[in-house]
Amino acid sequence: MLRLLLAITVTLPLQAQEGPALPKEGNLARLADGAPVCGLGKAFHRGRRAALAEELGEGVFVMRGLPSCRENVAFHQDKNFWWLTGVESPDVALVMDLDSGREVLFVARPSAFRERWEGEIWDADDEWIPELTGFEEVRPVGELLNVLDEVVGEDGGRKLWTSRASSILLSGSYDVAGPYDKAREDDPLDGRTHRNEAFARKLEERYGIEVGDAWPAIIRLRAVKTPEEIAAIRRASEAAALAMGEAMRSCRAGLGEWDLAALLSWIQARHGADGPAYAPIVGSGPNSLVLHYNFTARRLRKGEVVLIDFAPEVDHYTSDVTRTFPVDGHFDEEQARLYDVVLAAQRAGIKAVRPGVPLSAVELACRDAIREAGLEHLMRHGSCHSVGMEVHDPGFERGQVLHEGMTFTIEPGLYDPQTQTGVRIEDVVLVTSEGCEVLSHAVPKTRQEIEALMAEEGVLDWIDRQGER
Repeated sequence: MLRLLLAITVTLPLQAQEGPALPKEGNLARLADGAPVCGLGKAFHRGRRAALAEELGEGVFVMRGLPSCRENVAFHQDKNFWWLTGVESPDVALVMDLDSGREVLFVARPSAFRERWEGEIWDADDEWIPELTGFEEVRPVGELLNVLDEVVGEDGGRKLWTSRASSILLSGSYDVAGPYDKAREDDPLDGRTHRNEAFARKLEERYGIEVGDAWPAIIRLRAVKTPEEIAAIRRASEAAALAMGEAMRSCRAGLGEWDLAALLSWIQARHGADGPAYAPIVGSGPNSLVLHYNFTARRLRKGEVVLIDFAPEVDHYTSDVTRTFPVDGHFDEEQARLYDVVLAAQRAGIKAVRPGVPLSAVELACRDAIREAGLEHLMRHGSCHSVGMEVHDPGFERGQVLHEGMTFTIEPGLYDPQTQTGVRIEDVVLVTSEGCEVLSHAVPKTRQEIEALMAEEGVLDWIDRQGER
């Protein structure tokens, strides 16, 4: 049973000050207390560059980070560029000479004016960058083409690489960004390609050679997570679980779906979140049947369930957690029947996880449990997908054989339009040497635990009670 899920600075007449504190490493950037941070540490990102260099073999790899934002929002780096550098600042680039081992980081030109408005921007006058990042050579981004001319050569005789995949930012994933960019390019009234592909084409024009796509190599390297990546996914999963538990405690009829979405976002941020891994899914009653319901526009009603699927991103890594629970705190007979079958299916899937087995065996274990209950006709989706820097991480196909260090979700669901009841239970699991670890275990999922937690006073209960005084 969870105790308290967040620390509140006022005195509450509930157990709010007895819960677990934010993990020490809850958010690495915040631990730096305002100082610049190189992602998960220069050793991690240097290791990713070395692994990519080994995969590609020879030639020159070049990649640009993202420019400054065109909206009034905080800057977030392209995930693949960040994975290679740890740099969370706009207008940067990377060149790697795979044959000599030379690495050059390009950063923005100094601008006191921009920094007065936007804060710290990594620039060519920042003498701390080499020590922080591990790049011995740091140059202004305006010199990128000069360096490329130098290393590629006038005759264009060397192999040139870049990532031709769509850029992925906060809340993004390849299976959404890729089709979006492809549809825009195919649109007869638009025709624009995405920035990375346009960059590759410009390089081909300049040097008269084909630019290889490093994206498949990056996908292969991202499939099995390093200890640093696992720790980041664990941080995201802890934040997701703590927020989900408070949503259970605060849930009651009359609240808006938006109330729970706002509560979840706040508590996730309190526990290290940089932002959402994806838009919150808070579906009550008939909305629980909609797999990716994002409107959060309906009030919760007694006698219904609410399905919440929402997790954050912490240090560029995501989680994905779903729970379903009764609005009024007690499962009725039909809700309990569906819920118990889904829980049994998820437990069967978790039990099937171990290195060497195909992902399809986990899917089959979930489906078999549902089939035995005679409810297969209420299934609407598969039960697994990879999780990492993206909530739907690439390179994880149905025929995938599981390896130690892989992270993915197990999320069976049943959806009954007759009773307008959708039930889904989802956790992130890590494949270990002996089986798996459930990284999002800190939120209850048995009916008895959920009902007991919902009987406690929640933060929204306390807030509303103060307003009545």
